[in-house]
Amino acid sequence: MKSNTTRVVVGIAVVVVAVVLLIVLKDDGKSASEEVDGASDVPAKTDQTSTGEKSQSKPAIPTIVIKNGEPVGGIAELTYSEGDQIRFKVDSDVSEEIHVHGYDLMKDVEAGGSVTFDFPATIEGVFEAELEGQGEQIAELTVNP
Repeated sequence: MKSNTTRVVVGIAVVVVAVVLLIVLKDDGKSASEEVDGASDVPAKTDQTSTGEKSQSKPAIPTIVIKNGEPVGGIAELTYSEGDQIRFKVDSDVSEEIHVHGYDLMKDVEAGGSVTFDFPATIEGVFEAELEGQGEQIAELTVNP
């Protein structure tokens, strides 16, 4: 009788070892929660808030402020990589057409109003944004490869 019990225990032990080896050999470095959740190997970009919680964040939109027809603080220098989304806002105290050269984009802004540009960086180079009527440069956009 003891011999049958020993055989059963040894058989169970062999099966357990085989299953453990199979799991270890099949593991591709992901944790068990990643296997179940299907999580990516690349973590999401997050920022810590003041309460310690993680939250997804979007970069702030650069704002160019126009006072008396000139950019406050001088010409804004904005740098992007090809494929990025070019985004910036213009707050103006004068009515004017804002022209992004090279991309040939134009938008009108009313005095006391604002306008936002949002377009893909598809052309490499250095480009001016200006108050078209006055010929006043307000931004230099650099798009790197």
